[in-house]
Amino acid sequence: MAPARARLLACLLPALTMMAAAVSWVAAGGGRMTDQVDILWGPTQLINGSNGDQTIGLSLDRVMGSGFRSKSSYLFARIDIDIKLVAGNSAGTVTTVYLISEGPWKIHDEIDLEFLGNVTGEPYTLHTNIFANGSGGREVQYRLWFDPTQDFHTYSIIWNSEQILILVDNMAIRRFRNHWDAGVPFPVYQPMRLNGVLWDADDWATQGGRVKTDWSQAPFTAYFRNYRASGCEPSGVAWACGQDPSGGDWFDGGAGLDDVRQRQQLREAQERYTIYDYCTDSARFPNGGFPKECGLP
Repeated sequence: MAPARARLLACLLPALTMMAAAVSWVAAGGGRMTDQVDILWGPTQLINGSNGDQTIGLSLDRVMGSGFRSKSSYLFARIDIDIKLVAGNSAGTVTTVYLISEGPWKIHDEIDLEFLGNVTGEPYTLHTNIFANGSGGREVQYRLWFDPTQDFHTYSIIWNSEQILILVDNMAIRRFRNHWDAGVPFPVYQPMRLNGVLWDADDWATQGGRVKTDWSQAPFTAYFRNYRASGCEPSGVAWACGQDPSGGDWFDGGAGLDDVRQRQQLREAQERYTIYDYCTDSARFPNGGFPKECGLP
């Protein structure tokens, strides 16, 4: 066990000794979406394929959006889901997949992928953010290198005790390392569930809120299919989730990539597709006052 995690466990262990620590390792996905997720609210479509697969269409109109949530929660996992975004004039709309803990908001953990709509012919923005122990503000934004409305593409989150990786079509675009020992919060003890939501955010989503949702184009619909999850499903607080009894490699870095290839992909994403990074925003953090993690490897 790494020294940082050992110290953290030593601090928390007295409070955890009376809590259950049963865990199960799960690998599920493909087929029927409703076997893996619950529809929570709003107008939705269920499209059943001939080979037993299923697509969920989340819709947004002037009255409400819609959303689903995974049936299971995980403490460290790899999550993959295929998404086809709202086509045409999607300005003001946000299609989101995110992992979020279920505890108090002031200490919640969250890993966000938000697809910010745009006017017809203009590209989507992929807005990512990470919250740990209630602290967020770690926004990095990307321009995708394809039209995400024409076909399904795979978006992935790999979350383990060492790092968080975000991937698009199995290309690593963002890495957030665990620097708990340097005083940087990292989600290590609260299980999280995957949520998918389509909602209206025209006060900020498109060109800083200058372009509003054109409700004459409603309903807007985004499509989700082929949800896959491989991870630890705890009961209570389960530090055993830090060890993978199956011997799989997702815990140690995931993505099926060697470290050299992963670094190459991250560098390419930074150089070619990143349009905003909080760690380089000197107007937001003047006089060199960047968050601590920005100066760590």
